[in-house]
Amino acid sequence: MGGEGAMMAAINSLKNNRSLVSKRKEKGALGGSYSNVKLAEFPEATPEQIKEIKERLRKENREDRIKQMLLFGVLCLTLILTVYYFI
Repeated sequence: MGGEGAMMAAINSLKNNRSLVSKRKEKGALGGSYSNVKLAEFPEATPEQIKEIKERLRKENREDRIKQMLLFGVLCLTLILTVYYFI
């Protein structure tokens, strides 16, 4: 009956995985705590800064939308002219 090679590969894989788990426990890679970790503090934004950021984002989004519309229009026009040319 066949399949002995596949079974040996599975057994070897299980052995290798078990040895990796024991090595991890020895190194303590999975242990530890975050009690000594300090979180970074970010400065508070003033209402003026928030307003400036919102306006800048609106302007960038508007410019991106205009570029997308122009590109879409050029592609549509090119497609229409190509179809018209071959008909």
